[in-house]
Amino acid sequence: MNTPDLRHKYIIESIEKDGSVSVVDMALNLDVSEMTIRRDLNELERVGLIRRVHGGAISARGRSYEPPLAVRSNENRAIKDRLGRYAASLVAEGDSIALDIGSTVHSVAIHLKETRNITVVTPSLSIAGLFLDRADVRLILPGGVVRPGETSMVGDLAHRNLRVLFVDRLFLGAGAIDSKAELTEYNMDDALIKQTMIRNAKEVTLVLDSSKFEKVAFAHVAPLDVLKQLITNAAPAKSLLNALKNAGVSVHVVGEESTQIL
Repeated sequence: MNTPDLRHKYIIESIEKDGSVSVVDMALNLDVSEMTIRRDLNELERVGLIRRVHGGAISARGRSYEPPLAVRSNENRAIKDRLGRYAASLVAEGDSIALDIGSTVHSVAIHLKETRNITVVTPSLSIAGLFLDRADVRLILPGGVVRPGETSMVGDLAHRNLRVLFVDRLFLGAGAIDSKAELTEYNMDDALIKQTMIRNAKEVTLVLDSSKFEKVAFAHVAPLDVLKQLITNAAPAKSLLNALKNAGVSVHVVGEESTQIL
């Protein structure tokens, strides 16, 4: 782990997990000099990801900070692939589905390559690109303003067009899920688009890896009771699991060998 990118990733993940890091501990864990760690921390502080304190660093990320899509796409790839495969198996021929933005829902779309004669509504240009050459798929894009880097369509045009489309299933992503704050998202414009798709879906499935559990992002999206099911890779902690069960949400924990429904 002696490249700057890998060290930076490790440092950020450690701060997210523990709330802070020390120069001494990071140097020992990464087998580099304390001077190297100080340079890493200075660089991360320069781009606004951490804040230096005496002897180490703490997080500088606010609740509206959204990791870039390119970064999120490379995180937990094996887990997202497993969740996407399982979620895609719920889609039947003839279904009309909405696919939200984000790297985990993108994995759902990838695994729909064998599912024929479906209607796909999505505000994600990257997801739409997977279906452009599919004659057996009716692909509908809402239009709107494209968020650079995220390839998601937002704004009044997207909202108005999605408002008149009703689907059988929505596969939803979220920035975070919490037992009290419920479903939240980093970007307010994306949150509004999600709310519209939720209102017009007969069934809503949240596809989310466990790194998003018991965290809160900037904008509230919806209460937990809009969900029929959560597809994830690990059982939530007791407080979140109880909140989901009280809201009538079934939790599908997709492991490498088997799936447990809580």
